[in-house]
Amino acid sequence: MIILAGGGLFLTIRLGFFQFRHLFYMWGQTFGQMMKKPEDPNAISPFQAATAAIASTIGAANIVGVPVAIAFGGPGAVFWMWIIALLGCASKFSEIVLGIKYREKDASGEYVGGPTYYLAKGFKNKALGKFLAGWFAFFLMIEIIPSISTQTVSAAQNAATLGIPDIATGIAMALIVLVIVVGGTKRLVQVTERLVPVMALIYVIGALVVIGVNIDKLPGVFVLIFESAFAPMAPVGGFAGSTLALALRWGAARGTYSNEAGMGTAPIAHATAQTDHPVRQGFWGIFEITLDTLIVCTVTALVVLVTGAWQAVPASEAAAMPSMAFQTVFGKVGDYVVTISILLFVLSTVIVLVFYGERQARFLFGYKFSRIWKFIYIAAILFGVFGGLEFLYQFLDFFLALVILPNMIALIALSGEVRDLKNEFFTGEQYYLRDKARKHAKK
Repeated sequence: MIILAGGGLFLTIRLGFFQFRHLFYMWGQTFGQMMKKPEDPNAISPFQAATAAIASTIGAANIVGVPVAIAFGGPGAVFWMWIIALLGCASKFSEIVLGIKYREKDASGEYVGGPTYYLAKGFKNKALGKFLAGWFAFFLMIEIIPSISTQTVSAAQNAATLGIPDIATGIAMALIVLVIVVGGTKRLVQVTERLVPVMALIYVIGALVVIGVNIDKLPGVFVLIFESAFAPMAPVGGFAGSTLALALRWGAARGTYSNEAGMGTAPIAHATAQTDHPVRQGFWGIFEITLDTLIVCTVTALVVLVTGAWQAVPASEAAAMPSMAFQTVFGKVGDYVVTISILLFVLSTVIVLVFYGERQARFLFGYKFSRIWKFIYIAAILFGVFGGLEFLYQFLDFFLALVILPNMIALIALSGEVRDLKNEFFTGEQYYLRDKARKHAKK
């Protein structure tokens, strides 16, 4: 977390606080361009690539992870979640820009890219770069196995509340994922392009209704968030109390893990996109953090705070807070909304995790091996339901740290290249000034 947060701060300064200075322009280039189709109908649009990356970041943790952070860190954890997300914009932007700059076409004619490519090709010391690239690829390829299993467990446990057996959930997920990933990159982005907006809208609209019913409590909740971000908080109801250190620790963890900024996974998906400049595709990283952390995680936090659910249960049962909050407005239907949302979030995450892992296997061992390796991930879905990989769960954070380290080293080492590309875009008549001129002409 020190490397991720510190690296995000370093990149923010190195890039001239661009995520604040150009925020509305970048939102216009992303939220305002979501429906724009690529010139080549067979190409992958920037939005499709972004939804593939978002499918991985928006998972069960967006619903159950945020209340856990509040349970252990207090409402102030939400403030630190926002701060880490804003700093993470620089990391995610940088890795996507480098992913586009150093991508290449493989034997099947598809664009491939990500940390393995900018590590291997961007470092002046080629031996070191190739070593770090192999390190990243191998540990990400392995880390995805228990990651898929833990996601499947979340899905099965939530499906069980609707009376669906664990076995049925596992088999159904395995078959759906198999059909999609065997269809290749194009089918994957077509599915995520449709699935991500639907699943996000279902959950966010439901959450906004709950917040709307409790709108009178919203100003007090924001005051509580800001006050408890900088001061200890006494126990209240089921909440055991918190300190400044706990608020910072849990908020930073939620901000870091929810949007995957600096982890190196997003550029793997973004490298497949058709774009006129690496920086323009980098804007979609800002879009992802906005949607994932600043919208989905935030509405989850507000729902459990305005309804008082965060005080109603002990920390050990924090994952039940969103369902409890939804039930205060929708009754039993609220439980269905949360459960279905989690199932969709998990499904989208697993689909993209398989894609990420397959790309690492392809980089290390070639195209034929990667096609076989996909089935290891399909098996991990079933192992997650039937049991058998529990011993790997304790290594998840360890594997993830080994994935993050080489990527953050690359982002810091190659930050000068990102800065130059950013300056080229924002000062060149071909890009930023052209966009401004077009907007002025329309007015």
